[in-house]
Amino acid sequence: MSTFTLSLSTLQSFKHVAAATLGLLLIPFIAGLFTAQVNWSVSDFIVMGSLLFVTGSALLITFRNIKRPARFITASLVLLAFLYLWVELAVGVFFNLGS
Repeated sequence: MSTFTLSLSTLQSFKHVAAATLGLLLIPFIAGLFTAQVNWSVSDFIVMGSLLFVTGSALLITFRNIKRPARFITASLVLLAFLYLWVELAVGVFFNLGS
């Protein structure tokens, strides 16, 4: 039985994805301090942070492990899934998940 270990550069890349996620989450946090129009709860930050981190990690794995022809298709599917979930949770286009 073999164990799966991540290289040091891969772990560093996941740290970069986490840092980018936190940086993007600072935008609505700071906006919420200055205006009442941005009204995010803690659960909103958790859900969006999870969505951003999973999307970034999936793109990282895609670009590291999938070869050129399928890379574009896979990355497009990951980004489309992210956009669909974001819109669905925000306004509920097909289902009433988030609103």
